[in-house]
Amino acid sequence: MAAVAGLAAATSRIASLGRAGDAAAARAVFDAMPRRDAMAWNAMLTAYERAARPRDALALFARAPAPDAFSLTAALAAAGALRCPAAGAQLHARLLRLGLRAPLPVGNALVAMYAKCARADDAARAFREMDDRNVMSWCSLLHAYVASGHLRLAQELFDEMPSRNNVAWNTLLMGYSRSGNPRQCLLLFNKMRTAGLACDDATLCILVDACTELAHPSTGFAVHTIVLQSGWNAMAEVSNSLISLYTKFSLLKDAVQIFESMEVWTIVSWNSLIDAYMKLGCVEQAASLFRSVPETNVISWTAMIGGLARNGCADEAVTLFVEMLAHEHIHPDDFTFGAVLHACATSVSLASGRLVHGRVFQTGFTSYLYVANSLMDMYAKCGDVESASNVFNGIFGKDLVSWNTMLFGFAINGWANEALLVYESMKSHEACPDEVTFAGLLTACSHSGLLEQGKIFFESMVSVHGIQPKTEHLSCILDMYARSGDITKAVEMLDQYSETVPTHSSNIHEALLSACSSEHLNARVARKVVEDMVATEPARDAGYVMLSNLFCASGQWKEAERVRRAMAEHGVKKSPGCSWIEVKGAVKVFVSGARDPGHRGFVHDVLRLLDGEIRNITHCDVQS
Repeated sequence: MAAVAGLAAATSRIASLGRAGDAAAARAVFDAMPRRDAMAWNAMLTAYERAARPRDALALFARAPAPDAFSLTAALAAAGALRCPAAGAQLHARLLRLGLRAPLPVGNALVAMYAKCARADDAARAFREMDDRNVMSWCSLLHAYVASGHLRLAQELFDEMPSRNNVAWNTLLMGYSRSGNPRQCLLLFNKMRTAGLACDDATLCILVDACTELAHPSTGFAVHTIVLQSGWNAMAEVSNSLISLYTKFSLLKDAVQIFESMEVWTIVSWNSLIDAYMKLGCVEQAASLFRSVPETNVISWTAMIGGLARNGCADEAVTLFVEMLAHEHIHPDDFTFGAVLHACATSVSLASGRLVHGRVFQTGFTSYLYVANSLMDMYAKCGDVESASNVFNGIFGKDLVSWNTMLFGFAINGWANEALLVYESMKSHEACPDEVTFAGLLTACSHSGLLEQGKIFFESMVSVHGIQPKTEHLSCILDMYARSGDITKAVEMLDQYSETVPTHSSNIHEALLSACSSEHLNARVARKVVEDMVATEPARDAGYVMLSNLFCASGQWKEAERVRRAMAEHGVKKSPGCSWIEVKGAVKVFVSGARDPGHRGFVHDVLRLLDGEIRNITHCDVQS
C-alpha cells in the first residue's frame, strides 16, 4: 500500500509541476521513481506537451513500455508540433497495429497531426475513417485544407459542417487572409457577424492583418473601431497587429499612439514599434528604443539589423550583428543571416560576407534555402561570381528565387552566356520564369549588346508567358537599342508602351538619353527627355549632366553651356564622383574633390605598393 501511495504521490507531483510549466523538475521526479505505471508516463508526456518540448515528448514516448490511447494522442500532438509527417506516419501505423484507432481523441489527434504537417489528403483519409466525429474533427480537417492552400475544398467543407464555432470561422478567415484574398476574408467576417457569432481576439488579429493587404487604410480604420467597441484593444496581440497596420500605411504617429495606450507591453509590442520606426526610416528612434527595451530576442536584433541595412546603414548593421553574437542567450536564425548578408551585399563588403558565411556554416544554416539564396546574392553583388555559383550548385531543392538570383548574378557581372545557360537549365527543371527572370535576361543582353537575343526574350515574355512589361524591362530594351544606335526604334518602343508602363522613371529617361549618343545625336529627343526628367525629378542632376555631356561630345559647346546654366538656375548641383576599394576588411571611399588627410596616407601606401609590384614585374621580365 505504501508503494502504491508513493507512486500516486509522485505522479501527482509530476502533474502539478507540468501544469506549472516546469518540465525539468517534473522529469527529475519521474527519473527518481523506482516504479512507474501508465499514469506516470502519461503525466510526464503531458508535462512536456505543456512546456512546448515536443522532441523530448517523442523521445520519452519511444521508451514507454506499453503505449495506450492517451500516450499515442500526446505523441501525435508532438509530431504535429514538430511538423514531422514521417514521425506521425509511424505513430499512425503503430496505433493501427495496437487497435487503438477507434477512440475519438485518437482520431482527432491523427487528423490534427496531418493538418499541422499540411498533409491534406492524409488528414481527409483519417477523417473519413473515423466512426465518431465532433466539431474538433471538422475543424482539424478544415485546418488541413487551409494549411495546404486548398481554399476551395476548405470552403466546401465549411459549408458542410453541422455546426461552426469561432475556431472554424477563424480558420477559414485566416486561410483567405494569408492567401492574399483580403476582400473575401472581410466578406466572410460579415457573414460571421450575421450568423450571430461574436468575434474574439484571434478574429480581430486576422482581420487587421487582412487590412494590411488592401490599397487604402479606410477598412483598417473600421476594424480598429470594432476593436475599440468590443474592448479587445486591451489584448496586446490585437494592439500589436494594429501597430503593424498603421506602419504599413506610413501612419507612424497613430502606431506610436496605439503603443503608448497599451496597458501591458510584450516583447512583440516593442519589436513591432522598432520595426515601425525602421520601415518608415526613423533609424535614430528605432536605435534609441532598441537600447531602452527591457528585453530583446532574436526578432528584435533581426529587425534592427535588417532595418539598418535597408536604410543605408550597412556597416552599422554588420557591427550590430557582431554585437549580437556576443550574447549567449540570443542566437541568429535564418532571417538574421538573411538580413546581415543583405547588409554585406549593400556595402559590397566581401570580407564581411565571407565571415558571415563562415558563421552560417558553423551554425548549420547552410541547408536553409533562404540563407543560401542570400549568400548567392551577397557574393554576386560583391563580384565573386564563382563563390555565388558554388553556393548555387550546392542547393538541393532550388526555388524560383534561387534560379533568378544566380541568373541576375551572372547578368550584373557581365557573364551573359552563363546567365543564358542558367535560363536553359531552369527551363529543363520545369521552373516557370517570372518577371524577375526576364529582367535578369534582358539585363544580361543589355550589358553584352545582345540586341537580337534580347528582342526574342522581350517578345516571348509578352506573347508566350503573358507577362506585361514593367519599367525595368522597358529600360533594358531601350538601352539595347541605344547601344546599337537605333534611336528611332527606341522612341517607337517608348510610344508603344507609354499607356501600360510608367515611362517617367529615371531608368527609362537615362536609357533613352544614352540612345542619343555622340555618334547618333538626336538633340530634339534629348531635350524632350531632359524636360521630362526635370519635370518629374527636378532635384536630380542626371538629366542635366547627361545632356551636357552629349553636347560636349558633339562639339556643341554653347548648347552644353546653356544646360549647365539652367542647372545652376534651378539650384541643382552635380553629385561628386565616388569610388571605393576594400582593403583588409575596411572599405575606403574616394570622393572627387575631397581633401581627407586620412585618405592621403592610405593613397600613398597604395601607390608605394603598386610601385613595388611594378618594379618586381620589370625585374622578372629583365631576368627572363
